[in-house]
Amino acid sequence: MEKIPMTAGGYNRLQEELRQLKTVERPAVIKAIAEAREHGDLSENAEYHAARERQSFIEGRVLELEDRISRAEVIDVSKLSGDAVKFGATVTVADEDTDEESVFQIVGQDESNIKAGLLSITSPLARALIGKSVGDNVEVTTPGGSKSYEVIKIVYR
Repeated sequence: MEKIPMTAGGYNRLQEELRQLKTVERPAVIKAIAEAREHGDLSENAEYHAARERQSFIEGRVLELEDRISRAEVIDVSKLSGDAVKFGATVTVADEDTDEESVFQIVGQDESNIKAGLLSITSPLARALIGKSVGDNVEVTTPGGSKSYEVIKIVYR
């Protein structure tokens, strides 16, 4: 069973989503199905079919979250340090063409959000950055072409 690296914040968000699905969403959809059944003929009851579809989605998501949580390897970023980029690092990079600086924290796949500066460990840029130090250059092939970045700063917080 392959472990899934994630920060404590990412782990807590998955736990909260699972709790919400089990304690709020699941009971609500069960109630909706029961109410739709009271309306009679199920074959033409759109409310019933919508509620059953929602129930199917919820049950699938619960299984997925339980699997991810059971395989989670929670990494406390505040206890990490070093000169090289690794999981959890907050990295400042400069685009070598435009000199535009960007700041990313390398996080688990489930917690990535590029607009918030959270870069998935599985992304091409994060994979290229792993093991690099300040001053190193990285070449990344993106859908828009090849990009070059220089590592400006590495912080663990």
